Amino acid sequence: MAEPIIGRNRLFAEFKNKEVLLVLESSQLNILGQTFRPIFTGEVTEVNNGFITMDKPIIKMHNAPFYTFPTPLNFPLEHIVSITLFDPKRVIPIL
Repeated sequence: MAEPIIGRNRLFAEFKNKEVLLVLESSQLNILGQTFRPIFTGEVTEVNNGFITMDKPIIKMHNAPFYTFPTPLNFPLEHIVSITLFDPKRVIPIL
């Protein structure tokens, strides 16, 4: 049985089953030897009081802007600095 979402996390629960653009507070991340800015798009599939889960998120890298990560990723709520609804077909410049 899922734990109920506490008050301060209800904002994140509103994004469940929607396409979003998510930015983390880190200036850059490294996965599999690729360094990139922490910008992700995709559908939020699960929200709990600690994490947001995106299934097969797209990592916005400047050399591969539509790279889809092959597994779900969990993002800790306390490290999310921005989240907004996003059309996955929209192209954004990454400088």
